[in-house]
Amino acid sequence: MKKALVRILATIGASVVLSLLVSLVLSRVMRGRIEPGTVLELDFADRIVEQAPPAIQSFFVVPPLTVRDVVDALARAAEDARVTTLVARVGDAQLGLGTLQEIRDAVLSFRRAGKRAIAVADTFGEFGPGNGPYYLATGFDEIHLQPSGDLGVTGLAAQTPFVRQALDKLHVTPRLAARREYKSAANVFTETGYTPAHREASERVLASQFAQVVRGIAEGRGMADDAVRTLVARGPLSASDALAAGLVDQLAYRDEVWDRLRGEDGDLPPRLGLGRYLARAGRPNDEGAKVALVYGVGSVHRGRSGWGLLSSEPTMGAETVAGAIRAATDDDDVRGILFRIDSPGGSYVASDTIWREVRRARSKGKPVVASMGDVAGSGGYFVAMAADRIVAHPGTVTGSIGVLAGKLVTGDMWRQVGVEWADLATAPNATMWMTTRDYTDEQWARVQEFLDRIYDDFVGKAAEGRGLARDEMERVARGRIWSGEDAKERGLVDALGGLPEALRQVRELAGLGADADVDVVVFPRTKTPLERVVARYLDRDEGEATARAASLPDVLGRIAATPSVRSLLAMLEGQGTLRMAEPAAVW
Repeated sequence: MKKALVRILATIGASVVLSLLVSLVLSRVMRGRIEPGTVLELDFADRIVEQAPPAIQSFFVVPPLTVRDVVDALARAAEDARVTTLVARVGDAQLGLGTLQEIRDAVLSFRRAGKRAIAVADTFGEFGPGNGPYYLATGFDEIHLQPSGDLGVTGLAAQTPFVRQALDKLHVTPRLAARREYKSAANVFTETGYTPAHREASERVLASQFAQVVRGIAEGRGMADDAVRTLVARGPLSASDALAAGLVDQLAYRDEVWDRLRGEDGDLPPRLGLGRYLARAGRPNDEGAKVALVYGVGSVHRGRSGWGLLSSEPTMGAETVAGAIRAATDDDDVRGILFRIDSPGGSYVASDTIWREVRRARSKGKPVVASMGDVAGSGGYFVAMAADRIVAHPGTVTGSIGVLAGKLVTGDMWRQVGVEWADLATAPNATMWMTTRDYTDEQWARVQEFLDRIYDDFVGKAAEGRGLARDEMERVARGRIWSGEDAKERGLVDALGGLPEALRQVRELAGLGADADVDVVVFPRTKTPLERVVARYLDRDEGEATARAASLPDVLGRIAATPSVRSLLAMLEGQGTLRMAEPAAVW
């Protein structure tokens, strides 16, 4: 029975490997096959992520496009005479403002090359906000809205839950402290509403981001800013009202838009999804001087970067990211490092580990440019601030140079339900981290010392990295968040833009020409599924792989017999196809 099962699983493994080989061959055959007059398609109902998921997930789901995929595909298409038009379904573009600006800029660059860009939407918010999708749509030549749709451009809003009263009812005591007054994450536990500093910082970020959206809509639709603000105050608008106001170009269903693209012979033009186009046309910046691209995405923590099999969000592990920067630094062929960051922060120690490698790269003559996505706050800014230059989108949430720490004390809660915790300790502060008891006065004083030390280190390193006096940095630090636009005015970033602007900065710092060819290589390089399979079952001698003397069925049999594969197959049998969770709308 066991041998039969192994043979079955080996056959499954062989099928997987064979399918990978066939896919590889087909991708080689299809590469370059793009018909003249091609129209590219992009559907924002599909996920677009900052960092590509692990290759193993490709076994179960179609991997989502990355922001870089979209930017690279449009850059390649802009110079490709075979491509004439981009048609995008934009109504479901639930992305952060930084990502929206990155893609919108790429569409504008595509148009400047003489190409046509058409935005199609069934609605911009159905009984809900549509600010982000419509802002993106205004980067296109034309906007087509379904007659039954709406234009939910109603302005930006933020809402914060304050749970202090709920904790009081649960007899849970928040014992938290922060540096300084704008470091507001602890407020949701310690306060019942906005503090003046919390309100001030949040309102300023909202106002800056809204001004950017208004300005973009006004430029895209040929209106004055005040006229756009007046229309937003009237929102949401029906499709007919949006057409009358000049906010959309035509009311049409999706099939009607495509009918208008038919040629004189009545045939539709050749169509190609943006991802397939990129696979066939190839990326720009794939030859020339080598530039390392390192991703730092998700919350910062010690250890390796992670991405759960069922999770849609990566994490920034200090060991992985620092190792990637170190490898790029020690690679003699690498002329510069592009460090792409999208992170709300996390561990101070982990952030400092990555900061050290960025500083080390600079000391060894490797220029580092940090490119920030939707968020680079707290630890997300810490890892960027040692870079030679920092590039942010106007809407990137930036800064939050501060620190918080503490715990929620649950001892009284347990007593309410009849549970009493008894402690044993060998030293006075051994109980310091227990959530069932409060800090002693001496322990709380020690927490304050820790916070002061970390804040002092953060501000000092930020001042050094940005070339500002300590008191200047203190004025813009204090735990406060800024929009990328406001951050640039205050010296926290050097330039506004996305990946293309950051790459331009790398070229400049590396002493390359403005139009010099570069080969952008991701560090650490992600192994393909086939490479992972092969590498798992190879012996390694001093870093060199040497194959075991075993047949393919034997190797695949060992793969199929491993506990991880057996567990995976059992899970598939019991739960059906694995799927990635959809990201929550955040803007």
